[in-house]
Amino acid sequence: MVDLSVNLAGISFKNPVMVASGTFGSGREYSEFVDLGKLGAIVTKTITLKEKQGNPPPRICETVSGILNAIGLQNKGVDYFLENDLPFLRKFDVPIIVSVGGENLEEYRTVSEKLSKAKIEAIELNISCPNVKKGGMVFGTDARLAQEVVKAVKSAISVPLIVKLTPNVTDITEIACSVEEAGADAISLINTLSGMAIDINTLKPKLASVTGGLSGPAIKPVAVRVVWQVFKAVKIPVIGMGGIMNYSDAIEFFLAGASAIAVGTANFVYPTATLDIISRIEAYLKEKGFKSVKDIIGLASGN
Repeated sequence: MVDLSVNLAGISFKNPVMVASGTFGSGREYSEFVDLGKLGAIVTKTITLKEKQGNPPPRICETVSGILNAIGLQNKGVDYFLENDLPFLRKFDVPIIVSVGGENLEEYRTVSEKLSKAKIEAIELNISCPNVKKGGMVFGTDARLAQEVVKAVKSAISVPLIVKLTPNVTDITEIACSVEEAGADAISLINTLSGMAIDINTLKPKLASVTGGLSGPAIKPVAVRVVWQVFKAVKIPVIGMGGIMNYSDAIEFFLAGASAIAVGTANFVYPTATLDIISRIEAYLKEKGFKSVKDIIGLASGN
């Protein structure tokens, strides 16, 4: 038997395959197609203090090899999540990681504190969303601000803190090292790349907000490179994501240094992508003679 279990920041996962925030809601819709209990973890859509309507439509469009989105963190707020979505998720034997967003440091702290008291498994701090006017990527592109928000949240919670970083910076390792120093227990990357598409018939941008976040196969080579860089720069675990469509993509991330991976856009293409990836990872490891997924983490890093 191949051991697919991993331990990140003290949390035990039956396998290293998660769903990426923003692509799986809170699991309710996907539960009709996917046995949620077979996932490594569920990472929810980003939750904010108050309800957010998000950006005006059109706010999503396809590209040749990915999706541009500018949803704008639409959600019903943390209190609604605690009263309605969390009880549903608790029905399944799977770690619950809640993505947290905020317009300022105090909002990040308040939402995280509420969730920590509800005893979820971990918080993923979203300081990397390119589709909001306040908060989001503002914190993730400045090492000092990133440190401030991580310290503030870390001091208010009793569960592990994962920090999600943006690739839209000059030196990702500087930001990664700064959040590690501030107390992050793990780092997830990458969030979407900032992009734009124009309709040549209307002569206007395809998104109402003009720019959006690019996800899907187009960004995978960038994501693998970033995981490789950050793995070599920090001592805390790295969760890799960005364009993972199949088991082969996932294996690349493990070899680059990821201790776990998250599947995003692939969920829209075929809802059972995660389950297929889990089974194919196991088959790959058995074929190659590895006894555990941990045996291949960072093998291509050069460390």
